[in-house]
Amino acid sequence: MNIALDMMGGDYAPLETIKGVKLFLSENNKYDVDLTLIGDENKLIPLINEHEITAENITVVHASEVIEMQEHPTKALKEKQQSSISIGFHLLASGKTDAFISAGNTGAMMVGSLYSIKAITGVARPAIGAYIPGEDGKLSLLVDVGLNADCKPENLAQFALLGSLFAKYILNDENPRVALINVGEEEGKGNILCQATYPLLKENQRINFVGNVEGRDLLMGKAEIYICDGYTGNVILKFAESIYDIVQKRKIDDEYFNRFNFEMYGGVPVLGVNKPVIIGHGISTAGAFNNMILMAKKMIEQDFIEKIKKNFV
Repeated sequence: MNIALDMMGGDYAPLETIKGVKLFLSENNKYDVDLTLIGDENKLIPLINEHEITAENITVVHASEVIEMQEHPTKALKEKQQSSISIGFHLLASGKTDAFISAGNTGAMMVGSLYSIKAITGVARPAIGAYIPGEDGKLSLLVDVGLNADCKPENLAQFALLGSLFAKYILNDENPRVALINVGEEEGKGNILCQATYPLLKENQRINFVGNVEGRDLLMGKAEIYICDGYTGNVILKFAESIYDIVQKRKIDDEYFNRFNFEMYGGVPVLGVNKPVIIGHGISTAGAFNNMILMAKKMIEQDFIEKIKKNFV
């Protein structure tokens, strides 16, 4: 398998991406995975030498441009054909690599996923998942967290199936529970979107739907998959990130709250596109990049994309 990394994406690139590659190679059989490192070779080669990365399965692909965080995604992808993100999607779409990872411009990664890799046939709208650490020690997946601000009930029903498949094959949960985020637990609660989505989830025999949950339930292990529109999900995600920031600022060392550190999980998958794409946080450091490579590796090993396709024929 060949996993491509955008070495220039993120606030601390390329140093932390190089450190992440070294960490991955030091902890894994380096001959199991070929890594394609995309970025400015004038910056990458000295760092590779400095950190004594000598693995034979490393290939550097030169990218003379970088899509900056503040740039308009669609315009940047069109105008910067030699950027690390553009080249990464070209390699992935042409079959030269099997997965693509970046902590760069999130919008550009989303646009590239939708228009270069494209949605799996039958998936109306791909989604992005994010991890929610439960008080019981388990991880839950929140879908969608920003790719689809406005949704139809059918979209949320598909998010439930996509999330369930990810939980089963990547998070190793054989029968993940699916819950709809709402303002009350009773059937019939919520806005028009939630009211129309509930029966679709209830009737779907391919998911383990357990009903509505409220905001206070998200950390209490009520489900493994929480479903909502991307607007709601993004608000929840950013709130969860602030919890870890506050814990760190107050110098609180707590086993549970430490699990809000995104570094433990790396990036988040784009669910419903034709190849594995993983988007990292802009402030990702070595540990996060290592974990993103591990996730991409598992998605490829599990033939995860084909499993999704079989459920959307």
